Amino acid sequence: MPTVDALEQRIAELRAQVRRAAGSGDRTAARRLRAELRTAEAEWDATVLGTPEPAEPPRQPSGAVPVREHVHRSLTLLSVPAAPKLVLAVHDAFFSGELVAARLTSLRRDEERSFRAAPYARPYYICAAMTTDLLAPARGLLAVSTWPPAQRMVGPLSPRVDLLTAAIRLARYLTDHGNTPAGQRVLWQLAVSIPGATDGVAMDPDVVLAAAERELEVHREDDRQQRAEAAERAARQLADPAAQLFGVRLAVAERRRNEA
Repeated sequence: MPTVDALEQRIAELRAQVRRAAGSGDRTAARRLRAELRTAEAEWDATVLGTPEPAEPPRQPSGAVPVREHVHRSLTLLSVPAAPKLVLAVHDAFFSGELVAARLTSLRRDEERSFRAAPYARPYYICAAMTTDLLAPARGLLAVSTWPPAQRMVGPLSPRVDLLTAAIRLARYLTDHGNTPAGQRVLWQLAVSIPGATDGVAMDPDVVLAAAERELEVHREDDRQQRAEAAERAARQLADPAAQLFGVRLAVAERRRNEA
């Protein structure tokens, strides 16, 4: 069996090849490379985690990957709560497979129902970002249940901090894995509002990275404190495990604020 280092190098190479194939529009090659990537990842799991390695990779028809998995990949790359529109754009630019916007509409509700029916049965859930004031679901923002609670909180400064963080993540990814036109388009959508990130025409991921990091230093600590305080409050006040992931109902949150 290959060593862990060799497997990780192979996985990194395959991911870069998938990006290039997808960026050039060669979907046939992208699907083939993605199958090879899944096999390499399964070998890594078997070597590092001791999970059983399948005799051959499962064969799935195109589009058979669950919506939640597509969304999880995009959110993991961004590392911050994000709206479905951004999740979809990141998926289309950086990952293979089909993700239809309409299928994101009910995803969070479906995930909550699944969690309530069998808590923690899945390794992760696509859950809600939560407002720091009411601990209610932040409208239209998705997060990942395995993130630290503070990372899933959204306060007054968080939208700007999260935009800057997402821009940094995408800029680093493009620098490390290849600067594709599709990836540049998504990064441009974020970078256009960052002072010094673009000159109005051209865009360099390294320039975006530096500009976003400069501005992030201004807001990072205040936002971190607000999120940490909200996460501590949620741990004290929310006894229901589902509420800790999906937030409290707005009516309950309003009543709690009025009683405070």
